[in-house]
Amino acid sequence: MKKKQFKTESKRLLDLMINSVYTNKDIFLRELISNASDALDKLYFKTLTDNSGITRSELEIRIDPDKQARTLTITDNGIGMTKDELETNLGTIAQSGTLAFRTEMNAKEGEKAAETPEVIGQFGVGFYSAFMVAKKITVLSRAYGQDEAYIWTSEGLDGYTVEPAEKDAHGTVITLYLRDDEGEESFGKYLETYTLRDLVKKYSDYIRYPIKMMVETTRAKEHECDCGHEHEEGECDCGHEHEHKEPEYETVTEEQTLNSMVPLWRRNKAELTDEDYNSFYTDKFHDYEAPLAHIHTNAEGSVTYNAILYIPASAPYNLYSKNYKRGLQLYSNGVMIMDNCEELLPEYFGFVKGLVDSPDISLNISREMLQQNRQLRAIANGLKKKIRQELESMLENSREDYEKFFKAFGLSLKYGIYESYGMEAENLQDLLLYRSAKEDKPITLKQYTEALAENQTEIYYACGESAEMIRSLPQYKYLIDKGCDILLMTDNVDEFMVKMMNGYGGKPFKSITDNDVNLESEDEKKAMAEKQAESRELLDAIRTALDGKVKEVRLSARLADSPAALTSEGPLSLEMEKVLSEMPLGGEAKAERILELNPDHPVFEALSAAKDDAEKLGNYAKLLYNQSLIMAGLKIDDPAGFAAAISALIVK
Repeated sequence: MKKKQFKTESKRLLDLMINSVYTNKDIFLRELISNASDALDKLYFKTLTDNSGITRSELEIRIDPDKQARTLTITDNGIGMTKDELETNLGTIAQSGTLAFRTEMNAKEGEKAAETPEVIGQFGVGFYSAFMVAKKITVLSRAYGQDEAYIWTSEGLDGYTVEPAEKDAHGTVITLYLRDDEGEESFGKYLETYTLRDLVKKYSDYIRYPIKMMVETTRAKEHECDCGHEHEEGECDCGHEHEHKEPEYETVTEEQTLNSMVPLWRRNKAELTDEDYNSFYTDKFHDYEAPLAHIHTNAEGSVTYNAILYIPASAPYNLYSKNYKRGLQLYSNGVMIMDNCEELLPEYFGFVKGLVDSPDISLNISREMLQQNRQLRAIANGLKKKIRQELESMLENSREDYEKFFKAFGLSLKYGIYESYGMEAENLQDLLLYRSAKEDKPITLKQYTEALAENQTEIYYACGESAEMIRSLPQYKYLIDKGCDILLMTDNVDEFMVKMMNGYGGKPFKSITDNDVNLESEDEKKAMAEKQAESRELLDAIRTALDGKVKEVRLSARLADSPAALTSEGPLSLEMEKVLSEMPLGGEAKAERILELNPDHPVFEALSAAKDDAEKLGNYAKLLYNQSLIMAGLKIDDPAGFAAAISALIVK
């Protein structure tokens, strides 16, 4: 029979399909199984009205690998195709038999929406992904209600033939003649049982019809004892005891169903228990620990989808590394499109595990190269709200679980505010927890502001490597003695994040190491200003001795029992300097340092006594400065010089 040629544009598209559009060869099986599922759906829907007696339980898909012939066959007993349909659907690339079927069904007058079958793909573009692994493809098909069968044959770009053939019953048989292995490219792996089983489990586990395959398995042989009973070993039904024998094994070939068929997310929530959700999570996402919470949601409207999301109990070791793959599994009518769809989650919710199934995600062209940005954005916005609501509910009703969550994933929320330049602050700020200095437990920003001290108009916070280090800061005791609470922040991003937040509830954030934190009365401030003026000559001499290391030296009433402390002025704080100094390109970032001295401390008396001895005053000034650096968690500029100065002081 004369070979028919693809149209010019179809040739180009076929070449694109084989060489460019599909980058993952494994998906060819998903495409063919999806088409087979469509054929079964079409038959089932059609027979609902013609009383043919065909039931859903009779419909199935079969996979048959043949290593000797090097062929892989996918068979369904669905609606099949006529000669014209073979030519139309397979001769013109991107012609959709499924689309035409749905259009026809939807056009019927009086048809109810619920009766429209949920066909999932189209015979056309996806079918041609099989040429990535096959050098030749045959499609043997007999349409339901027809006596004739036809076989479509193609070796790719050279065209195709359609010839009469023999087939006992309706349905379609697709046979792939696999390409020869080339170097590291193994096409023979698609004939291996474990490969086929894994691909079905990964991409087509929730196809609603059984996907069957003959599988070789090994099992213990049964043996017959003197009592005439068959058993493996031990005690049989008649009560006879039998001596222990090493079991014998045999290899048998048996039919197995490879897919589970019923997706959990399509079942009624009222029928599911926490155990059902948790078991699904641990099996699906390979976590040994049950999740803290799950979210089972569905939406209908402009975008329809079902989703099951999980809040894990612990963070993976690589959560904050480039190797971590965030995103949700994306399905369309039970067929997996992507394993990690990043577009469905904002980065700060990247710890969430789960999946989304939407019939609105088209299976046209490529299920890897999604073009449905509008649908994805709509789904992502809906999921973001659901996740936030679940976290708010956990915070309100299960505080212990929430604190466990925040310990594992709170850093993600903080980065979400910082990296969005504060744009996500409104969404995330009420989910933040910080340890309260007063209560010594984690509290929210709302709880902090509701318990503000009288006349307090700012949210005081302190950053440091640990709560213990923060409590050693001179300014800490001053504010605590004044009755103020302090939020203890121990993550590197905290200082940067609060700068982006620009306050909470109308109250600004104020670091306790900022130079303008002062709760003294007007009389006390006036008295300190007078002392400052009286000591101006001494303070200037100390600043000169420090040789540009500090912008200013001043007296302070907020150092409690400490002789000196460093504060900062300007947009860059001491904590920000410390974080930036640890980065490869951040070593030049310096805060405008101010050395504060306690005029009521004995050390200040010693400084005053040494004001006429420039060398001695200089040594004292450097000691105090380095001591203040240590207390602020900053590096000493000259450790050897600091050690020598202490030694000299001891000797004297």
